[in-house]
This record gives sequence, C-alpha cells and structure tokens, in this order.
Amino acid sequence: MAANFVVYLAIFTFTAAFSGALASDPDLLQDVCVALPSSSGGVKVNGFACKDDANVTAADFFFDGLAKPGLINNSVGSVVTAANVEKVPGLNTLGVSLSRIDYAPGGLNPPHTHPRATEMVFVLDGELDVGFITTANKLVSKTINKGEIFVFPRGLVHFQKNNGDKAAAVIAAFNSQLPGTQSIPAALFTATPPVPDEVLTKAFQLGTKEIDKIKSKLAPKN
Repeated sequence: MAANFVVYLAIFTFTAAFSGALASDPDLLQDVCVALPSSSGGVKVNGFACKDDANVTAADFFFDGLAKPGLINNSVGSVVTAANVEKVPGLNTLGVSLSRIDYAPGGLNPPHTHPRATEMVFVLDGELDVGFITTANKLVSKTINKGEIFVFPRGLVHFQKNNGDKAAAVIAAFNSQLPGTQSIPAALFTATPPVPDEVLTKAFQLGTKEIDKIKSKLAPKN
C-alpha cells in the first residue's frame, strides 16, 4: 500500500509540475531575480538574467504607470499601458504582469493574441463588448460592465470594443511576466519583410489593389 502511495504521489507531482510549466512561466528558483536589461550582458536566456542581489531596490518592484488613463492618439481608439517585466524588473521569474487598456468612445482593441498567457480583464469604467474565437471558429462573446471580469484563454484571438458614448478602461492580468501581443491585422499587413501579396490575395480573396489599400491604412505613421 505504501509503495503504491509513493508511486501515485510521484505521478501526481510530475503531472502537476508538467502542467504548471505549460500553463505559465517557469517557476523561480530563488527569492527574487530582478531583470537585467538585455543590453547589460550579451548572454541570451529564456527571460532575463538576474541583477546582483546587493543592487536590488524597492524601485525594481514599483510602477505607477497604471494610475491614470493612457493617451489615445491612434485610429483604433484604444491604448495599452503595460506593467510587465520590461517596466517592472522585479517581475522577472514571477510569472505575472498587468496592463491597463483605455478606450475612447467607439474605441477598439483590435483582434490579437497573447502567445504566452491567459488574460483576465476587470472593467474599471464603462461598458465593453468582448469576445474570443476558439480553434473551432466559435465566437464566445459578452457585454461586460464596471466591476465585471472576462477571461481570454491563452493563444486565442480576442478583442474588446467600446460601443458606448463614454470612455472605458480595464485592468488586464496575465500569467506571464511578458505575455507577448500579436495583432492580427498588423502581423499580416505590416510585417517586415512583408507577407507576399500572393499569400494575402489568396487568403482573403481580394485583389492586389485592395491589399495595398489595407497596407497603406495600417502602415505605422512616421
């Protein structure tokens, strides 16, 4: 009986560890590992190298950038302010981060994915239409209001749209220190080097002129 218990415990421990590794960032192996900027070393690691403990300060764990609305100055009407490991070095190896997203009336956070994290949004103000698309092409959507939350599973295409006549804002939580964001329109139409026109025309069943028009509208403004 004891031997069986040990076997079961070993299997459970391995399964939990393996599942955890897939679900979020790797676990830390020390109390803190404050990130050193990539330019500090020349060594590339999965994450960031650790700052010397003697040089760690409270500032490495502090960020006030989510305290006020971000400045919206783009055509889609939304702006994301990230509080990830690049802004808060103390998040390195901790597997969490936040963002604030502000939306103008009618503003959209265009369809995008986070390849390394599940996202949960908490509505600070306003009303949003949100949704994600499963790999079976099913749209899961809902209207959410102040004080409510919605979850976007890791890697799935999702969006948020402010259909109200007032500004809206959310706090987004991620189970990654650097979740990554890939905007679907930008990835397809503003990649460098560009995605070949023959790929885009066939995929979207559009002519070259229409593709060029979309590219010109999405091109970064100088």
